Amino acid sequence: MIRGGFNNRTVFLLPALSGVLMSLAWPANGFTPLIFISWVPLLFMEEVCASNDTLKPRKFVFFSAYFGFFVFNLLTTWWVKYASFFGAVAAVFCNTLFMAMVFMIFHEVRRAKFKAVAAYLSLVLFWVSFEHLHMDWDLSWPWLTMGNALAGMPILAQWYEYTGVLGGSIWIIIVNVLALHVLFSVLASSQRSKLRQRIIVLLVVILTPCIFSIAQYIRYQERPNPVDVVVVQPNIDPYKEKFSGLTERQQLERILSLSDSVIKIDTLESPDFVVAPETALPSGMWEEEMAVHPQTSRIWKYLSDKKSTSVVIGAATNALYPDSSHRSLTARKFLDADLYYDSFNTALNYGCDSTIQKHHKSKLVPGVEKMPFPAVFSHLEGLAIDLGGMTGSLGVQDFPSVFTGCDGLKIAPVICYESIYGDFLSYSIRQGAGLIFIITNDGWWDDTPGYRQHQAYAKLRAIEFRRSIARSANTGISCFIDQRGDVQQATSWWVPTAIRQKINYNSELTFYARHGDFLGTISLFGAIAFLLFLILKMWPWLRK
Repeated sequence: MIRGGFNNRTVFLLPALSGVLMSLAWPANGFTPLIFISWVPLLFMEEVCASNDTLKPRKFVFFSAYFGFFVFNLLTTWWVKYASFFGAVAAVFCNTLFMAMVFMIFHEVRRAKFKAVAAYLSLVLFWVSFEHLHMDWDLSWPWLTMGNALAGMPILAQWYEYTGVLGGSIWIIIVNVLALHVLFSVLASSQRSKLRQRIIVLLVVILTPCIFSIAQYIRYQERPNPVDVVVVQPNIDPYKEKFSGLTERQQLERILSLSDSVIKIDTLESPDFVVAPETALPSGMWEEEMAVHPQTSRIWKYLSDKKSTSVVIGAATNALYPDSSHRSLTARKFLDADLYYDSFNTALNYGCDSTIQKHHKSKLVPGVEKMPFPAVFSHLEGLAIDLGGMTGSLGVQDFPSVFTGCDGLKIAPVICYESIYGDFLSYSIRQGAGLIFIITNDGWWDDTPGYRQHQAYAKLRAIEFRRSIARSANTGISCFIDQRGDVQQATSWWVPTAIRQKINYNSELTFYARHGDFLGTISLFGAIAFLLFLILKMWPWLRK
């Protein structure tokens, strides 16, 4: 379709432009509409290569796409290096490789002479299948799921309550393909007769979801069902104070003092919940002895005059395996005994009935909190660096917990990285959780786009499930998020503080909460069908 006038260097640089545009569109400080043209240079490169055999399509397309996605990954997630240089390198290079491989499969479909509509449909199916699978394996890194781009403009993402972020990925890719064909009509004289028609189709596909979303945003009204929540941001330096400079008791006292300051200023009434950040108790308490731990006693004392208050707080914990034959793949052995234990990044709920509920973080950062594929790479455990202060891979639980407050209110506890996984969180929502509490320690990333992106993604969870969110970060950004994704009382970076607000409890299930990432499942079946057709078409060539 597009022939002549291009050389290898020119075409090779087009994907780099795509990478730059994707990064410039990304939350939290990007210009979101750029995402709708960000794929056009990359797709244009593929079209030029598909139309010109002198450019050595297969190798050229792969390395060009790799370069473009590398630029996107590097410019958007470079800040991971502040937490772990190894984790940053792995995230950028591996994620780039996966993206380039998916794009290369699409190119093979094009080379197999599928019709244009079918070929571009395959791109949507392959890409969404990749994003779906990328959420549930040991190298999971869905930070750059395309649909996350709309976190920068949540007023356009209100329909995520039906589709989740994968619906956004589908929309973004389709709009880019249509924009590409508008460009073809402008550049190729033989196609200018189709220009008006293609512009109309493009505008319809862009504006229809936008208008629907804005209408949803305007007419959505939260049902009054207030829950009084205090969120604490203690602002403890994770490098200089959390694991060495301050004792665990000093850190807990700072949290309780900040909490009391906002309670006493606002009213003498006790809140329903006090929420403190991830690993606020960092020493690694043994779960078998948690009931008699000194910090547990201090929390119970704090709650003694607050009859209806629960404290949700993050902790580093350990659990012993009395029977070593039942230990997990991540279990650690005592140096001086034939016993095993697991270490966890944990959320604890100190409730009114003197019981402690716990949730172990289940979505861990690859190469940072865990070594991928422990059955194969267990001897490399020392290379995994945990952001909670413990070395080696952490243990997990299979399904998320749901906490119950004093008045029977059910809460979904979410620890840091887990807040990116909508489908995973949907399990808690289906178990009756009416609020979401996100606890995190974003101080590892310094004052970079990392913590701002992380906070922006939480807005999408609020929309997907129509749940109010209380977000407690060790340092910026702690906030409340309403059921439309609007942020309230956002705190500043590197400021110790506490905030208090009544947020509405909601027990109704959205379509997405009921069905999760159904678009990913559908796309996966479609992608498998395309792969089978592709193998059949390529069979004569494969037999040579």
